Amino acid sequence: MWIRIVKNGDVHVSAPIGTSKKEVEEFISQHQEWIIEGRKRIAERQKQRADFYNQLPLTTKAQKVEATERLRALVEPMLERHTKAMGVSPSSIRFKPMISRWGMCNVKERTICYSTYLLLLPDWCVEHVVVHELCHLLEPSHNARFHALMDKYYPKWREARKETLQLERSI
Repeated sequence: MWIRIVKNGDVHVSAPIGTSKKEVEEFISQHQEWIIEGRKRIAERQKQRADFYNQLPLTTKAQKVEATERLRALVEPMLERHTKAMGVSPSSIRFKPMISRWGMCNVKERTICYSTYLLLLPDWCVEHVVVHELCHLLEPSHNARFHALMDKYYPKWREARKETLQLERSI
């Protein structure tokens, strides 16, 4: 049997078919301390994430518009430079307050959406995300070709990704 705590704090237990309810309950009981500590860690992480994202207030329409314009001003020169260098042309670019991802690319429609929360990252990490999504117009998956494209068009992408991941872990 194994046990894990998911992002919302729920406890998931996996057991082989045929395991009795009593055995599962005993297993959970034996791991109560681990569950309590795990839930505390999850709650703290959720608080840190909320504190991080709340640095950029996006509750009013005016705040959203202002943040979008700031991000657009930051990202558009990057897009202009990299689309020319890469020979790609997205059909549209949008900005949206996404907390589950920094950017996304719909390869079929050739649309790219960037998270407004990119404003919380250093500019060079934002540029990594810009190039990352543009590379998906050339290679949809994260395979060796995709990584070679990233190496070609933004050689310091690994460092930027590491920095971004460290910022994410701190939240």
